[in-house]
Amino acid sequence: MKQIVVIPARLNSSRFPNKILLDLKGIPMIEHVRRRVLLAKNVDDVYVATCDIEIKNVLENFGAKVIMTSSHHKNGTTRVAEAVSSIDCSEIILVQGDEPLVLPRHIDLMIEKIRSDKKSLAWNATGPIEKEEELVRPSFVKCALNEDRILYCFRKSPSHNEFTSQLKYIRKILGIIAYRKDFLLEFTKMQPTPIEVIESIEQMRIIEKGYTMRSIAFELSQPSINEPQEVNDVWEYVKNNPEQQLILDQVLNHKIS
Repeated sequence: MKQIVVIPARLNSSRFPNKILLDLKGIPMIEHVRRRVLLAKNVDDVYVATCDIEIKNVLENFGAKVIMTSSHHKNGTTRVAEAVSSIDCSEIILVQGDEPLVLPRHIDLMIEKIRSDKKSLAWNATGPIEKEEELVRPSFVKCALNEDRILYCFRKSPSHNEFTSQLKYIRKILGIIAYRKDFLLEFTKMQPTPIEVIESIEQMRIIEKGYTMRSIAFELSQPSINEPQEVNDVWEYVKNNPEQQLILDQVLNHKIS
């Protein structure tokens, strides 16, 4: 078994153009993500998949392994599928490039769960809902769970229960998802499904097609950067989190290749 991480990247983000190369204390956001993944102990290799030569040039200067892909991909999953088609691996962990606070120990946890789960085909990291307003905030996806099985994904909660009741079975979908390689290649050839298209939630294709998707529960949710105003949220979070301060210091001051 060999687990690799692939970070899909493109410049043309609709809500925040060029955010992937956003300067965060002198280092592009995606390089923060790559360096944090490299700090994980269980990862066999790390690649960036992109169609943009600017991203390739910037990251190769940092020593990154970059795979150039087609410019016609509509999402990161198909981009990753193209990138790994000729790579020898059993599972792929797809980490979004807008997760600059991803914890190396969470990547290790995900790989440990994958190694102990011989039956599942796909997994998504999930985190706790922390504020009631997050249940109706459309910029990130939530899911309803039955134990560790993801039943349904949505952007606004369909539940009418009190907030404390919803917390028992609703969690936040995080930007870390894993696939068996063979299933990823098959999945990306499937036609998009109705709810997936309407809600713009790719995970729904797996569920609508009748496959099981497992939640890997992280004990906390770090802020990602989907929109410009969320940059301040990231730095505020780091300021109040000793673990994040330690990892940021490793990212900024130590050479990782």
